[in-house]
Amino acid sequence: MRLSRRTASVSLAVALVLTLAYEAVPHARVPAGERESADPFESADPFGAACRIRVTGSKVTAYCHNPYPETDRVSLHVECARWWDIDTDSSPIEAGPAQTVRLTGRCWKEVADVWVSHGRVS
Repeated sequence: MRLSRRTASVSLAVALVLTLAYEAVPHARVPAGERESADPFESADPFGAACRIRVTGSKVTAYCHNPYPETDRVSLHVECARWWDIDTDSSPIEAGPAQTVRLTGRCWKEVADVWVSHGRVS
């Protein structure tokens, strides 16, 4: 397929305008001193278990592994799709350093949403 000169010129002009328009837009910048406090997930004190959640039909299983030296209190929350189906929240379980815990929950019918909450042990 061969491009005509006119098509090539228009393509080049559009690319140039888009590049210049991108450079003209001011972008948000964070000063180097404020970078650590700007992102809550990048702290000097790492915390929180990494959780894998599997939904199989109406049953939910979550495995949470805590790679950090501080204990993490995890709890599984299951929201069911049907209005008459009862949503469940598991009791908090402490995941100690280098420990993996299993959390389970279920609905009678379909599962709408699942998440794990984390908390520090005082």
